[in-house]
Amino acid sequence: MPPDPPDPTPGEGCTDCRARGWSWVRLRRCLTCGYVGCCDSSRGRHAYAHHTATGHPLVVSLAPDEDWAWCFPDEVFLVRVPRRPDPS
Repeated sequence: MPPDPPDPTPGEGCTDCRARGWSWVRLRRCLTCGYVGCCDSSRGRHAYAHHTATGHPLVVSLAPDEDWAWCFPDEVFLVRVPRRPDPS
């Protein structure tokens, strides 16, 4: 899997919403190409629209209080499990 692109700065956000003068709720980043779009709770649903247009399957949440990814084709959350400390 390619390395994660850096998180967008607060001024960037969902460029498709910004172009229309809309606001967004939360952001998702495509793990295939790095595109950042708004979530399904946002007016534009641009992360999903990007998946539909490109077929890119996975997005990760950019919300600081969320630590998961979503697989559109399988409709499943991928949750990061914290590593346990090495007992040695």
